[in-house]
Amino acid sequence: MESDVDPVGLRLRIPEPARGQQPADRVRFISGAGEMRKPDLDEKVERVALMRKQLVRVLDDDGNAVGEWVPDLSPEAKVAGLRDMLLVRAFDARMLRAHRQGTVSFYMQALGEEAIACAQQHALQTGDMHFPTYRQQGLLVAAGYPIVDMMNQVLSNEFDPLKGRQLPVLYSAKSHGFFSISGNLATQYIQAVGWAMASALRGGTEIACAWIGEGASAESDFHAALVFASTYQAPVILNIVNNHWAISTPEDFARGASATFADRGYGFSIPAVRVDGNDYLAAYAVSQWAAERARANLGPTLIEWITLRSGAHSTSDDPSVYRPADEKEKFPLGDPVDRLRRHLVASGEWDDERHTDLEHEVAQQVDDAFAEASSHGSVKTGAVGDPRSMFDDVFHELPPHLLEQRAQLGGGD
Repeated sequence: MESDVDPVGLRLRIPEPARGQQPADRVRFISGAGEMRKPDLDEKVERVALMRKQLVRVLDDDGNAVGEWVPDLSPEAKVAGLRDMLLVRAFDARMLRAHRQGTVSFYMQALGEEAIACAQQHALQTGDMHFPTYRQQGLLVAAGYPIVDMMNQVLSNEFDPLKGRQLPVLYSAKSHGFFSISGNLATQYIQAVGWAMASALRGGTEIACAWIGEGASAESDFHAALVFASTYQAPVILNIVNNHWAISTPEDFARGASATFADRGYGFSIPAVRVDGNDYLAAYAVSQWAAERARANLGPTLIEWITLRSGAHSTSDDPSVYRPADEKEKFPLGDPVDRLRRHLVASGEWDDERHTDLEHEVAQQVDDAFAEASSHGSVKTGAVGDPRSMFDDVFHELPPHLLEQRAQLGGGD
């Protein structure tokens, strides 16, 4: 049948950020501190739906904690969170300096995002398992993992726990609930859901936490994970860290036509919440709420964390070619370390002198750890591991052909 409409050539929509637009302009639906209500654990997903458009915030502009989401945290617990964030920041700064000095081959920092991982780790329990990406070093720090071991891994020296088999910053620490990081983005998301399902099948009490950046949420594994999590009501927290940049492309590319990334959860009938990721108290409270839902057999929760990648994507990146120079200063959610510090001061639990002392203590801890780690050399100085170690930890019993190859390297049986 012929149409009276003139034929028009088909075309695709290529996402492009508005000219001159910054993350300050793209933080949609920003809510006032204390404005968002706290749902019951078993509240229907339809009633939680509004939270995928708004923003859970606890700390107001004066550093006061307000609203239903204020967590029951002691002053000591808050200071511990502040210390963890300062330690992550000092660790990152030292590793970046080591890279500039030619000691480290590669590094990725978490500058500006420290609150999310540190707070969630403290909100969980021993035995829970995180499936992180390369910007959640705060999980290890908050869990008490030795930073000298993290440095050994980045240096790839003879004391590297992973024996030089992983790219620097791709840590692994089963004892601290930290699943091995994969450089193939999004694979950890479906793995986390599978681990959570296995925990439920064996009648365990441990839950899983999946981590992904907003850019990698465009990968197919992300959507497959949501299908399984929704279908089987897996005890898993599905974290999306929206730091507004996927290497050099803005979040618009991965978000597509959705208003928020939390919309993706609602599409799979998973309760989804957007949270101020630079508010340590909000990060702790929402993580705790999601964990309680999972342990009560109420299924998964998807959390979109709104934050900003304040630094470069990695030491291989030059953000000045695609990001405005004043982006960090204009970001409306501020700096997570400074916001928690101001809260502690406002509540009479902290002061400038103690903060300065803590900064010096953390800096000394990092310097001491780096002195110890660097004394063992690095891959950059020729401290390469024994090539025979490539055969270790793969098979319970090496098959004959690998035994033969190992012997050719001088390893015997």
